[in-house]
Amino acid sequence: MNKPRRALLKVIVLGDSGVGKTSLMNQYVYKKFTQHYKATIGADFVTKELQIDDKLVTLQIWDTAGQERFQSLGSAFYRGADCCVLVYDVNVQKSFETLNNWHEEFVKQADPVDPDAFPFILFGNKIDGGSSRMVSEKKAREWCASRGDIPHFETSAKEGYNVNEAFLCVAKMALEGEHEQQNDL
Repeated sequence: MNKPRRALLKVIVLGDSGVGKTSLMNQYVYKKFTQHYKATIGADFVTKELQIDDKLVTLQIWDTAGQERFQSLGSAFYRGADCCVLVYDVNVQKSFETLNNWHEEFVKQADPVDPDAFPFILFGNKIDGGSSRMVSEKKAREWCASRGDIPHFETSAKEGYNVNEAFLCVAKMALEGEHEQQNDL
């Protein structure tokens, strides 16, 4: 029997401070959520292995500090990324409005060969917030359409809603992008 092929995929998670980047990652990898907010300093990463078709995929998911002072972590941090997840809080309009800045910062720093074809995914987090919602799903979908129809998921790290599905999409898109890059060589 053939050994399954392996892939290591680097995923960068970007968004304003407090949108739930760390909580999404902890929910996905460890199935844990904590109410206690602790700001990420600089950057950190977690890994998760999953099987996609005949490939054993290791996702290396990089969590970044959302504070302005850490936005210039530099190109070394972004280099080699296979996918970028942009996260906003559906209850905080400003976190949605800064998505363009995060998108541009990633493209500038990572300098992908074809920025228009690079896999981005948008997560609208904290949909468990009840009636405090400020960003409609329609508005988010319009933003995604204007960026080449990037996928959009509404998630709740707190309740675990749609987190696995969203990260599975991340893994598949990153794998697809990696495959296309190998074909270009």
